[in-house]
Amino acid sequence: MTNRTGAPVVVGVDGSASALDAVRFAAREAAARHRPLRVVHAFIWPLFGTPLGPVPFAPPDAGLRHQAERTVAEAVAEAGKIAPEVAVTGEVIDGAPTPVLLAESRDAALLVLGSRGLGGFAELVIGSVAVQVSARADCPVLVMKGEARADGPVLVGVDGSALSNEALGFAFEEAALRHTGLVAVHAWLVPTPLGPGDMLPLVYDVDALEADEGRALAEAVAGWSERYPDVPVRHRMAHGAAARVLVQESAAAQLTVVGAHGRGALAGALLGSVSHAVLHHSHSPLAIVRHREGRDN
Repeated sequence: MTNRTGAPVVVGVDGSASALDAVRFAAREAAARHRPLRVVHAFIWPLFGTPLGPVPFAPPDAGLRHQAERTVAEAVAEAGKIAPEVAVTGEVIDGAPTPVLLAESRDAALLVLGSRGLGGFAELVIGSVAVQVSARADCPVLVMKGEARADGPVLVGVDGSALSNEALGFAFEEAALRHTGLVAVHAWLVPTPLGPGDMLPLVYDVDALEADEGRALAEAVAGWSERYPDVPVRHRMAHGAAARVLVQESAAAQLTVVGAHGRGALAGALLGSVSHAVLHHSHSPLAIVRHREGRDN
């Protein structure tokens, strides 16, 4: 699903504890996928004309540039402890986090991010980076949320769309790599008018509607089950809002997978309401899959 021959797993670091958790997670992903790991730090200070070297009489390894290099070196060393068989490289790249990470995503198999940054307001900043990168990245983005656990299934939201099918493929791949099962969730609601003039039946056969939705879920999953016959699959039908159902189910999952649905003229720069809500409230690490033209299958 995410084959890009020789492409690395990329992880962004900022020196925070959350970023180190992301490094550990990324190292395990790289090992499972037999891919190299690339650690990057977006070094924003040159954009502001900030002095980068040590102040007078400070140690020679002081200064913002040296601090950034130490951040990357520590992350590379931590990855080596987790997955010594993985080839790990690191780089400090001048630029703001979002454009640096988006550029990295063009040649990555997977991009891994922490969900909390350094300091009081940094959590909001890194959160906005996660939202922007997830909406626009050219590869799947995995955001460290909740508890990283070794048990539990891979959870994926299914709505029958082409992007949902891509998310399903990624979820099956992850379940196979983790030697675990997959829970395919389809949340449905009784149809409601979307605008003036919409003609809808006055009475619905709820059982018939649920049966139709269940068939749609089974059909969406069937092709991927044939490709991954060793992955046990459980279908989960739920009447209610998709975001609420996925957040609830994520508490028992080791990974949750959603598609990055956008809306309107800015669809390429926005997360859909479901993916946005799950990004903020998921109890497990979250993978967001965005459609990319020419994605290898």
